[in-house]
Amino acid sequence: MNVEMLLDLIEKTPTAWHAAANTEEILLKAGFQKIAQSDVDCLGAGDWFTGRNGTSLIAFRIPENMDPNTVCFRISAVHGDSPCFRLKPNAKKGGSCGRLNTERYGGGILSTWLDIPLALAGRVTVRTEAGMKTELLYVDKPVAVIPNVAIHLSRDTNIATALNPAVDLVPLFSDGDYSPEDLIAETLQVKKEDVLGWDLSLVAQGRGFTFGKDGEFVTAPRLDDLECAYTCLDGFLSATIPANTVPVYALFDNEEVGSLSFAGAAGTLLKDVIARILPEEHQRQGALARSFFVSADNAHALHPNHPELYDGDNAPKMNGGVVVKYNAMQKYVSDGFSGAIFTEICRRANVPVQVFANRSDKLGGSTLGNLAEAQVPLRGVDIGAAQLAMHSAHETAGSRDVDYMGKAMTAFYSADFSLSEDGIQWN
Repeated sequence: MNVEMLLDLIEKTPTAWHAAANTEEILLKAGFQKIAQSDVDCLGAGDWFTGRNGTSLIAFRIPENMDPNTVCFRISAVHGDSPCFRLKPNAKKGGSCGRLNTERYGGGILSTWLDIPLALAGRVTVRTEAGMKTELLYVDKPVAVIPNVAIHLSRDTNIATALNPAVDLVPLFSDGDYSPEDLIAETLQVKKEDVLGWDLSLVAQGRGFTFGKDGEFVTAPRLDDLECAYTCLDGFLSATIPANTVPVYALFDNEEVGSLSFAGAAGTLLKDVIARILPEEHQRQGALARSFFVSADNAHALHPNHPELYDGDNAPKMNGGVVVKYNAMQKYVSDGFSGAIFTEICRRANVPVQVFANRSDKLGGSTLGNLAEAQVPLRGVDIGAAQLAMHSAHETAGSRDVDYMGKAMTAFYSADFSLSEDGIQWN
C-alpha cells in the first residue's frame, strides 16, 4: 500500500461506522463471506468475517484440514475511531446563529479544531414501513465551523488558554431555523419526522496531502489509527499463510474512550470469534499458547521543535520504519521476547524497526493491546508508525512508513514459526 492509496481510504472513512463498512467492502471483493453474530453454527474451511454494532469487525481464514490440536493464530488488532465531536440527541442550540450541541469524543487537541471545515458523518436510525433501520450518513462537505474569538477581544489567546467545550467549542451551523434533522433528512431523502436517532460526529473534512521535497511527509485527519487499520488489512490480505495457521484481522471501536464497550477491544468479540473457530476449550487454550498477537496503533515521532519531551535513546523518527512500543507500566504488551520476535520478522523482510519508550517522568497513552489480551491470553507486541500531533484534527507522519507498515504486516502473517515459552523455531 502506498501513501496515496491510504489517503484515498482515509477520505472515505470519517467514522468507525465507515471504517467497518469500507473494510467489509474490501473483504467481500476479496472473496470473504459474512456471517451474522446471531449465527451460532461452527464454521468450516473458508474466508470469513463478522461484525458487531456496525463499528467492529473480525476477519479470519480457516484452512482446509485444520488440525485443532496443533493450529495457531496470527492476530492483528487496530481501531477505527478517532477524536471528534459527537452530536447530542437534541442537537440544535440557539443563540445569535444556529449552533450545534456537541460533546467531545476522545482526547483531542482542542485548539486544532477551531476555524477548520467540519463534515457530518456517522449512523442514523430511520423509520420505515416495516419498522426501523440504520443507514450510514456522510455529508462530505463543510457543514459547520467552530469559530475562534478575535484576538482584539481576547488579547491573551496566544498564551496557553484553556478552551471550555461548552462555551468555546460550540460549532456554528446555520443562520436561521435550519436544523440537523433537516440536513439529515435531505441527505438520506427521508421525511424529517422519520429520523428517529443518530450516532453522528463532526469530523475534519477534506483529503490529506503529502509535502516535502519528494512528498516524504503526509498530513491527514485520522492517521491515528486508520494508517494501521488499512496497512494491517493490506498485510492480512496479501500474505501467504503458513500451513495450519488461522490469520485474524480485528478492527475495534471505542479505543479513544477506553475500549470499555461491547464493540471495543475490552469486549468479548475476539474471544467469541476464536471460540467459534475452536469450540473445544482445551484445544483453544493450546492454540492460544502457540499464537502471536500484534496490537497496531500509531506511535509518537520525535518532534523536531521539542526534543526535550522525549527519551532521546528511544525516540523514533518519521520514515524510520515500524515502531515497537515499550512501557514498564504495561501500557503496551511488548516485552523483550515478543519485541525480538517481531523485530526479527521485520529484519527478514528488510523492514527497518525503531523503538519507543516514554521519558521516565511522563505518562504515556493507553492502547488496545493489553485490553484485548485480558479477554484472550496471547503473546503479543505493540507497534505503530511514527507520527506527530497525535489527536490533532490533522496529524503528520512519514510517507515511506506507510509502505513499511504494509510490508511488515505481510511478513508477520506470512511468518512460519513455532512458538514456545522460551523461544521460536522457524519452520
